[in-house]
Amino acid sequence: MRESKSSKIIKYILLILFSILTFFPLLWMIVNSFKLSENILKNPLYLAPDFLDFRNFKGAMELAPFNLYIFNSIWTSLAIVFLQVLLSLMMGFALSRFEFKGKKTLFRAIFLTYMLPSAATYVPSYVILANMGLIDTKMGIIISNIASVFAIYMFYNTFKSVPNEMIEAAEIDGATNTQILFRVLVPVSKSTIITTSLVQFVAMYNNYMWPSLITHSKENYLISVGLSQFFSGQGNFSANLPKLMAANTISVLPLLVLFIVLQKWFIKGISDSGVKG
Repeated sequence: MRESKSSKIIKYILLILFSILTFFPLLWMIVNSFKLSENILKNPLYLAPDFLDFRNFKGAMELAPFNLYIFNSIWTSLAIVFLQVLLSLMMGFALSRFEFKGKKTLFRAIFLTYMLPSAATYVPSYVILANMGLIDTKMGIIISNIASVFAIYMFYNTFKSVPNEMIEAAEIDGATNTQILFRVLVPVSKSTIITTSLVQFVAMYNNYMWPSLITHSKENYLISVGLSQFFSGQGNFSANLPKLMAANTISVLPLLVLFIVLQKWFIKGISDSGVKG
């Protein structure tokens, strides 16, 4: 049954309103980073900058090393995503293609952990990292985040949807399991890999609670922890409000650039299963 013209119009209006509501906080933050504190407090919803220079950004960088925090967040997130994708590719391949004793139990155990609140794992994870001497290190952040049930599930579903004929043809040609994974399955799962990597990168970049528990020195702060310390460390909140907005704007710039560059793959990965027919 075809959708009526009036229902299409209503749908578009709702989508436009939802988009505006979603984008407004980001726009408000960016505009306020180019305003004076008294004007923000006087008329907070007025969306016009007071000036077009970067004095608030310079002031924020003088108060805290946000360039270091962003660097820490980017490179730890990249390392985590690389290891997550690599391990999840192998786990998804094993669960989707191999039959072995205890497979169903292992499968259920893996996905059962997805239902656990993350706070339930903090104490045992902290003890393990402490015994390894990785507390207050960037390596500790990386090692403690390399397993991702979400990534395993994404690759498991993608590999299950790959036609068996492709696998059988590769086996007839004498391909090993490693060759099947990286030469057959990975190329047809490109959009799923990029989408999963993007989602996990954003999650790791924005991760706050766990890094705040295991890092104590400024040189190891991620941007989320650095922003929190910056917020709580400024005595006069109202006077430093424009600088806080500027600091937040700086922190989201890498994510905006990432999305703009990879938005085609992100949308493609959401709209299909990641396998080309």
